[in-house]
Amino acid sequence: MRKRTIRSGMRLVLAALVVIIITSFYLERVGDILSLSFEAEMRFYQLGIFCAAAAGGYGVVLAVFGLVLPGTNKDTGVRVMPSFFMIVAVVSLFFYLLAASFDAPADPHRERLRPGETITI
Repeated sequence: MRKRTIRSGMRLVLAALVVIIITSFYLERVGDILSLSFEAEMRFYQLGIFCAAAAGGYGVVLAVFGLVLPGTNKDTGVRVMPSFFMIVAVVSLFFYLLAASFDAPADPHRERLRPGETITI
């Protein structure tokens, strides 16, 4: 088992998860910071998801090759668990943000209607 290769693959998977979180949950804020139009925001989203999928897929393949290939002397001092714990933390952050997005109103300035309230147009 080549721990360096596994760690490199896990780092790529971690980077892919971070890019997915940024493009999925903070797209509007990134668009405001970069002054992007709606079309440019959609292009940024598509590019971010594509790059994250490519990096994550390559990271998984790299980690699997690291598991299959025999280890070397350089791999004795390499620790894999910190990268694993970071991936677990980022995945749990993703699911927390996903669950929180179900409760959040679409526009932060608008409040949710209480039962019995109506909208006057």
